[in-house]
Amino acid sequence: MTHALILPILLPLITGASLLLLYRLPFGVQRLAGLASTLGLVLLGAWALGAASGGEYRLYHAGDWPAPFGIVLILDRLSALMLALTAALGLGCLLYASRGIDRRGAHFHALFQFQLAGLNGAFLTGDLFNLFVFFEILLIASYALLLHGGGRARSRAGLHYVIINLVGSALFLVALGTLYGLTGTLNMADLALEVAAAPPGDAPLLAAASMVLLVVFGIKAAILPLLFWLPRAYSAASAPVAALFAIMTKVGVYAILRVFLLVFGLGEAPVNAAAWQWLWPLALATLALGGVGVLGSDSLRTLTAYLVIISVGTLLATLSLVTPATLAAALFYLIHSTGMAAAFFLLADLLGQQRDEGYDRFSVAAPVGHRGMLGSLFFLAAIAAVGLPPFAGFVSKAWILQASAGEPGGLWLWGVLLAAALLTLIAVSRTGSSWFWRPGGAGKAEARPLDRGCLAIVCVMVALNGALSALGEPIMGYLALTAEQLLTPRAYIAAMLPETLAVATEVAP
Repeated sequence: MTHALILPILLPLITGASLLLLYRLPFGVQRLAGLASTLGLVLLGAWALGAASGGEYRLYHAGDWPAPFGIVLILDRLSALMLALTAALGLGCLLYASRGIDRRGAHFHALFQFQLAGLNGAFLTGDLFNLFVFFEILLIASYALLLHGGGRARSRAGLHYVIINLVGSALFLVALGTLYGLTGTLNMADLALEVAAAPPGDAPLLAAASMVLLVVFGIKAAILPLLFWLPRAYSAASAPVAALFAIMTKVGVYAILRVFLLVFGLGEAPVNAAAWQWLWPLALATLALGGVGVLGSDSLRTLTAYLVIISVGTLLATLSLVTPATLAAALFYLIHSTGMAAAFFLLADLLGQQRDEGYDRFSVAAPVGHRGMLGSLFFLAAIAAVGLPPFAGFVSKAWILQASAGEPGGLWLWGVLLAAALLTLIAVSRTGSSWFWRPGGAGKAEARPLDRGCLAIVCVMVALNGALSALGEPIMGYLALTAEQLLTPRAYIAAMLPETLAVATEVAP
């Protein structure tokens, strides 16, 4: 398994390139190739979890060039978790798309593979420049996937999405140029040591570069005031694309964790102190805005997009407390919220197919076919999204509240988080009562055939959320160790740069 670490990037990259070159292949063959590649990523994600479970760092030096001079991939508990989550989510989304949505535009399966390659690369890379490269790969693929199927709404949303992310990419390059000019390196482990040892005169520029990176990652994560592109873009995308996009904001959260705990977290006066001070109120404001947005949504897709914003606010508010307990609780919530947002996007499409008009819009009083079955599924998904037992949302939020109790600002998090959950409960209750409890039956929509394959996929995703709750104890154990590993950057540096072990040991985390 010497080269296994590069396979999560290489497998979808080669598959996507092959599908582009051989675009005249029968569509069934293209679909089979995409599914086989994604299933391979699921197996690689399982391998990564096993390989990282012991706490060891696994490295892959491209071209056998040593760090910090060459391209290095590094696997730890956090990156393994994100690889496995991406692969599992990707497989569910691709299976749903293969029920017919993938035929609505050209090169869907190739673009889907490029998207997975970009995501996996962002989670595995050990230097900031390649983080930028993988960001661009996943963003270019996401531009095209967003437009898949065409339409005026998608074109408008795609334009806004492209512009805001191009601005983010330009700012990313400015920050990288500043850091490289000051330190002469972009390898994250080497950069951490250089930033910690930088002369006092460089401190203002380093702080400026860190804040520019916070803006860049804030755009990716969709934190206030950089989130207004998300509801329109996510609600305009096709259902499986929007479901895959549920993990896109988590790339920004991952980047904030990785960069600000490692690169800017060393030394007697860590550069990241200002970032945490800004992140806390912005995350709470994002959480509050998400709750208001959920209540004011005019369609189920828009409501789900605001659920994504709520998850971002919850994650970043919890992470900004920077304790082992809050980090672990936030990671558990990350798994839950990503899966449930994806399930809700797919459920919105499933329900929309059963209405004669209006698709998933609340303002149209069209009946829903198969009301009993879909109403029961909506009820289970809704209580999971709100955070009621026995689903993982309840476990994750209870853990967050317990971990934040006694922390500075913990009462603020309690209040805003519970208020957002109440607003979400009101919104989904209003939707469910309007669509499924309205007297008069389902009318003509009752005769519309229900795609059993799509239904099964959504049911499995909701059931997996319940399984996440049932397996909470071992998962919590893994995440607690992941949090400890994140808060011990010296081990990361020693694994990446063994010759600097003595220096790294002397620098406090």
